[in-house]
Formats: sequence, C-alpha cells, structure tokens
Amino acid sequence: MDENTPSVAEVQDLPVTTIDGRVTTFGELTAGRVALVVNVASRCGLAPQYERLEALQRRYADRGFTVVGFPSNQFLQELGSEDRIQEYCSTTWGVTFPMSERVRVNGRDADPIYRRLVEVPKENGKPGRITWNFEKFVIAPNGEVRRFGPRTEPDAPQVIEAIERALGPLEPGR
Repeated sequence: MDENTPSVAEVQDLPVTTIDGRVTTFGELTAGRVALVVNVASRCGLAPQYERLEALQRRYADRGFTVVGFPSNQFLQELGSEDRIQEYCSTTWGVTFPMSERVRVNGRDADPIYRRLVEVPKENGKPGRITWNFEKFVIAPNGEVRRFGPRTEPDAPQVIEAIERALGPLEPGR
C-alpha cells in the first residue's frame, strides 16, 4: 500500500459486537492481523463469494490474516437474525472467520467502522457509499487500506496482491 492510500488506523479502537453478542473492538477482533473487511448478505447473488473468503482465511491465517464479515440487511438481502446468519454461513459455506452482528453500512446510522471506510477511495479514485453487498477492504495493521468493489472476487489478483503486500514477505521455510 502506498503513501497515497488513506489511513484508517482509528478503526482499531471502534466497538464491534460479534455475531454471538460479544462486545469487543475491531483491534481486539483482528489482533494486529491484516484484515479483509466485507459487508456480507446471505441471500445475495454474490453469496458464493463466502467460499472464496473462507479459502483466503485458511490460506493466509497462519501468516497473520483474517477475514471479518459484517452482515448487513441494508440492501434487503440478509437473513432476519444473527443465529440464522451464523447457521447459514457455517453449514452452507463452512465459514470460520469472525463476523459481527448485523450492521448498517451507509447513512446516519452506519456502523462507526463503515463511516470511516466509506472515506476510502474506490477503484475510480473517489470515496463514497457502499454500493452493494460484498464490498471489500484490505486493512493493514498500520491502518492503510485498499478498497475493492462487490463484483471483484475475493481471490482476484489485485486483492491477493493487496493482502500479500500488507502481510509482507513470506518468512524463509514457509
């Protein structure tokens, strides 16, 4: 990530309520790891991206990476309760990465993390609202961030490059 990428280091102290109701902070949830933050929705046509998100979780977890899912019904495509979301994600897609309770990603009642993330420029170089489910943000421990649109697959080359760059060089012998 380069010096022109805005920093969102202050998200580390923002509160997150996990899908099972535990109150924590983003920083405690990610524990200094590179995070791929994604607003998810179970009934969205892009829901098969869950499979690729979980594959990234498994591929990079040992190097200090985690996916963090933020379920949102803002686009009217999420299940009605955290229990149903959790069950769907684990049984349908084998999701093991952390998830928050349902949040809003746009507007006055947007989750504080998303109020900061919408300030990050999109691929067109301009900041703005979350346009749909499965918008992705690679957040480095130093707070630098890269943003990718909903239709960009989690394992697209540009996303992998951002993750690997944030993780740093692979240690010898790994």
